[in-house]
Amino acid sequence: MERFLMLVREDLNELKNFSHQRRLEGVHTMQKWLESLIESGNYIGGEALTPTGRYVTEDSIVSDGPFIEAKEGISGYMLFQAENIEQAAAIALTCPLVIEKKMALEVRPMLAI
Repeated sequence: MERFLMLVREDLNELKNFSHQRRLEGVHTMQKWLESLIESGNYIGGEALTPTGRYVTEDSIVSDGPFIEAKEGISGYMLFQAENIEQAAAIALTCPLVIEKKMALEVRPMLAI
């Protein structure tokens, strides 16, 4: 089995405007999906992220960087294991919020060193 990182990409401006209740609805939907992936043995872990952050380079720290101004940004991550990238992408396609076009998942293989 290979390990994969799935980056959760959503509209950060929209997330900033979500009520606490609306955010929790999305979390509950994701939790139900993740429970099925835990049972399958593919899910390793992950966390939701806040829509704010800092963009750090060698000469500056920006609190309103291009990643925040962009329509889409990273709102969370998940670690999975799968036989290959095709299976990992197939797993991502089963996410209810991807199906509903509310988010996108970027699937990246983890470098085995």
